[in-house]
Amino acid sequence: MLFLWKYIDDLIGKGFEWYTILQLMMYASATNVAMALPLSVLLSSIMTYGTLGENYELVAIKSAGISLTRALYPMIIVVTLLSVSAFFFSDYMLPVANLKFFSLLYDVRKQKSASLIKEGVFNSSFPGYSIRVGRKDPDGQTLYNIMIYEKDLSSTSNNVIFAKSGRMFKSHNNDFLFLKLTDGIRYEEADGDVGYNPRQRLTRFKFKRTEQKLDLSGFKITRTPQSEFSTNFLMLSSKQLLSSRDSVLKLSNKGLKSNYALITPNIKYFNIPHKSAPLIPVLLPKQQVLSALTQTNRLQAVINASSEARSVKELVKGKGDAYSEDDRVLRRYLVEYQKKFTLSAACLVLFLIGAPLGAIIRKGGLGLPVVISVVFFLIYYVISTIGEKSAKDGSVSPVIGTWIAIFILTPIGLFLSYKAANDSVLFDVEIYSRFFKNLFKKIKKNNNEIPL
Repeated sequence: MLFLWKYIDDLIGKGFEWYTILQLMMYASATNVAMALPLSVLLSSIMTYGTLGENYELVAIKSAGISLTRALYPMIIVVTLLSVSAFFFSDYMLPVANLKFFSLLYDVRKQKSASLIKEGVFNSSFPGYSIRVGRKDPDGQTLYNIMIYEKDLSSTSNNVIFAKSGRMFKSHNNDFLFLKLTDGIRYEEADGDVGYNPRQRLTRFKFKRTEQKLDLSGFKITRTPQSEFSTNFLMLSSKQLLSSRDSVLKLSNKGLKSNYALITPNIKYFNIPHKSAPLIPVLLPKQQVLSALTQTNRLQAVINASSEARSVKELVKGKGDAYSEDDRVLRRYLVEYQKKFTLSAACLVLFLIGAPLGAIIRKGGLGLPVVISVVFFLIYYVISTIGEKSAKDGSVSPVIGTWIAIFILTPIGLFLSYKAANDSVLFDVEIYSRFFKNLFKKIKKNNNEIPL
């Protein structure tokens, strides 16, 4: 649904085959696994153990001498296997799905609309032509009041066709669109016999019937080679991310080591001939550099030094921008590398929250468990999104930014597991209602005992 809402404008009216849209939806579903899988683990665990608690099956298990922790062992094994599978999916299958999805989406979005000719609108989808139709019959083929501007790209001349009516149809292989025009006039501009004006001669043709052939190759989807997208962060496995990061890091370090070359040419201003010994260069403090020069050379020295200072400043600024860009790329590589592991960890942590939470609330079905799971998933999603963006911006370390949601939710899961193992009534509304009633009674009693 998210895919359809986001890209519906790029799909409608372009004449795609049904399997093309189905492919896009399938690849989009694979790219959404990172969001759907943790939520499904959380919801299913709450529903499962909530139903066991609602039907008093957890009570029967505990009465048989089996603790809740022991009862969780089978599901812990299943979720662990699911987490391992999620890692292999994000490391091997997800890059391929991203590559196929974004490459196909790129070709789909640049595809021209298949609504060839509309009423009262100039259509410039055909190269070298601009077509306007006054009216169309309901059959979509019969046209009236047709105007065609034919532009020769190799010259400045224009050819115009006016026709009262016509019919359009495609060739059997859909490569061309034919317009059969009737009762019209064609105006052509051409070079004259003398002079340089390319629009010197105007020719008018009247026709009873004529035919115009338009190329439809631009309306067919053409696939861009997937190799052009294969270097993107989302299309790389963990090994490829580390390899690409090392390559960028080596280039960045090589650039930093060469920065000293920007400063060494300026030592010449401190190693100059002195008045006392004009033929022997001596190293002078910066306060004595100008005093060592003759009066006629001081102004020129200052101008030259200012020019070189500005040049060095621009070079340093350019290298600083390049270093900042390399640093951003390195952070992005680390963020994508860490996300290969956070999907598996999120499944484990959200199960650690969902299973004891279901045992505590003792409600199954799609009512309260859905509400609670959505709340906890939103907390996880908002924290992880903020951490990821902060890591990409350089505000925090990529490791902290991608794992901060796991670090925050793990203690909550351990706390809920402890409460569930000890038969806590953490979500019993009657207990909280009784507590606040007693609190209000004490406050009211203390207010009555205060002397006026």
